[in-house]
Amino acid sequence: MARKKGPSTSIEDRMAEFGTLDRPVTLEEIELSQPFSERVISPLLSGLAQLAMRFSPQQSQEALQHKLDLAGNPYDITKFKGTQILAAIVLGGLGLAGYFLAKDLSFIQRIVMPPAAAGLGYYLPVLSLGSKTSKRRKEIQKSLPDALDLLTICVEAGLGFDAAMAKVAEKWDNELCVAFSRVIQELQLGKLRREALRDMADRMDVPDVSTFVAAIIQADQLGVSIARVLRIQSEQMRVRRRQRAEEMASQAGIKMLPAIAFLIFPAIFIILLGPAVIQIIVMYTSGQLGMFG
Repeated sequence: MARKKGPSTSIEDRMAEFGTLDRPVTLEEIELSQPFSERVISPLLSGLAQLAMRFSPQQSQEALQHKLDLAGNPYDITKFKGTQILAAIVLGGLGLAGYFLAKDLSFIQRIVMPPAAAGLGYYLPVLSLGSKTSKRRKEIQKSLPDALDLLTICVEAGLGFDAAMAKVAEKWDNELCVAFSRVIQELQLGKLRREALRDMADRMDVPDVSTFVAAIIQADQLGVSIARVLRIQSEQMRVRRRQRAEEMASQAGIKMLPAIAFLIFPAIFIILLGPAVIQIIVMYTSGQLGMFG
């Protein structure tokens, strides 16, 4: 009898386990299974952003969206606005706490601290967005000559310009290829090529890309061979990349001067003159002691 209870209990346990698995999941369990950022932070940011968007003018919203486009749209405009307001509230609260806790500061400094902290919190996301924008521009500027070379090869091999852009977008995974993929999607939706390319140049704000787009649009309007234009543009981009590298190499010595003057030279002086100074001090103190003796 004892041997028969073992399998029956295991079967019962398995049935109970399957019964718990088949049980429908409640909404509360679904919400608790999500991370804290999606349950609390994301709705809070959305609510703050919607409140701020009601009172902000349309021009400021368009300017903010343009800045997000330049940075590659790392955030949604509502979440970015909510992040600004939340950072302003948090740092403003810390500044208000400092108003009551910092007794050593003057009355004017304590009054200025909360609004200054709130303004700093509101401006910090903008600084982060500017850093992402500059990083994206450098990446696009660096990858553009190679992309133009591949575009030239594909067009000279017989592909159309749109198919060549799609081939470049499949080849690499960088910001320029993402922009090319968006242009291809806009063309498939019926947008004109020149409008899609101009919008791409506006979203990047890179002079080399603007020059490339202007040359392609002009060649398309005048009926010039796009392959020839691409060949000329790729050669010019390679020359510009070499010139930028030479310019950065020439600026390296100037950028190293502060480090050499304030870090390396003092250490060299200490190493070279330190023993001599110590010896002079010892000789001077011994002479002084001899005179007083």
